[in-house]
Amino acid sequence: MDIGFEGFESSDFDAEIEDVEVKKVGKFDRMFLVGKGGSITSVPFIENNVAYFGEANGYVYAVEIDTGKTVWRFKTDALIFGSCPMVKDGKLFIGSYDYCLYCIDIETGNEIWRFRTGDKIFGSPNAENGNVYFGSVDGYVYSVDVSNGKEIWRFKASDAVGSCPQIWNGRVYIGSHDSNLYCLEAETGKEIWRFKTGGEIINNLPLVIENGVLYFGSFDNFLYAIDADTGKEIWRFRTGEYGNSGNVTIHKNVIYFVARDGILYALTLEGKEIWRYRTSGASTWQKPQISDRGMFIISEDGFLYLIDFEGHEVWKKKINILMVPPVLYKDKVFVGSWDCNLYAYDLEGNELWRVPTSTNEQSFLPPPHGSFKVEIKKESHIEEEADEEKYKKKKEETVSLSDYHVESEYSTESEYKQKSDYDVSLVMFEDIMEEESIWTSDSKGLNPQILM
Repeated sequence: MDIGFEGFESSDFDAEIEDVEVKKVGKFDRMFLVGKGGSITSVPFIENNVAYFGEANGYVYAVEIDTGKTVWRFKTDALIFGSCPMVKDGKLFIGSYDYCLYCIDIETGNEIWRFRTGDKIFGSPNAENGNVYFGSVDGYVYSVDVSNGKEIWRFKASDAVGSCPQIWNGRVYIGSHDSNLYCLEAETGKEIWRFKTGGEIINNLPLVIENGVLYFGSFDNFLYAIDADTGKEIWRFRTGEYGNSGNVTIHKNVIYFVARDGILYALTLEGKEIWRYRTSGASTWQKPQISDRGMFIISEDGFLYLIDFEGHEVWKKKINILMVPPVLYKDKVFVGSWDCNLYAYDLEGNELWRVPTSTNEQSFLPPPHGSFKVEIKKESHIEEEADEEKYKKKKEETVSLSDYHVESEYSTESEYKQKSDYDVSLVMFEDIMEEESIWTSDSKGLNPQILM
């Protein structure tokens, strides 16, 4: 039979697979399949000449930006991906895939407290007025007391919350995988309003609010401007393919924004395009950094760019795979790379120093685009019953293969074989479809495989 999905031409790929029916059931974001390693996976936070950042082996680092000397490092119990550190009043806050938000003393690198949620923490925290706010893949937005880590309130969204909250005028603004942007009372967590888009909302830095207007992107391929008080849409701008996960930068009444397909847009405050510049690769989590000569951006194929305010390339520098956007601090540009180094550059793109992380083994990273959740229906059959002792697990218990964690719906393997008609798999379509390969990870059988 042929496999086909909405959004692809039949000529893009086809395969003949016996006794299998495949159905696209939803979009999948690759963040849950990133593996451990020394790759830098969070945007550095810089304060008082110290850069703080996380890496995929679960370490948090403090590095002097003048010398590149490591001041301290702190180990969480699982990988860090997406969650960026936030420093407030001598404390650093960061989330981990071990389900915990950590509070760390920035002078010593010692843990002050940790707060456990019901799932991975992918989004970045934000702190204000003695509270730290953050979301979790368990679908909740949390408010926690910064002094002792005690929960103040929690708010339930309809899906995972992988965004960084913005706090403004006593309100918390945060997006969810359920396609909603929520406005909550900061003191109580009560919902004030929600704004519905057509796709997931994911951003790992606080959203921008300027002159009462909130700007954010969605995976529905739109950049939105809405009234921060009322939640009413002011305008929307259609970007390119693959959705949006970055943040806008506003400079001299011009909005700069990079979509996930690598296009940098310059827009008026009314949402009209002024110009666009296409980088050479995919782009996630971008936030253009403004200098006197232009703005610094990255692309995932490993280039650091300086683009002037008319949309012309000043220079570009090849580094390695780049997942997190650059940070401009004083007269230096800091870039965390997938090649397991933090780099410091001057404003002409000359390397000043690099700091290696815990290992030079890079993390596994699925392709950036075209990922879908599918159902693969097989013929039901009962195989020889396996050793029950080997598979004794409670329902809903997390089981693991290598560095990946998935949820098991069955208590034993024999129960899976007897009761399951479906393998729910994550199918990754290569952006350029070289050799028409499809990579899958079977979330019940725990058996990664190549379908074609």
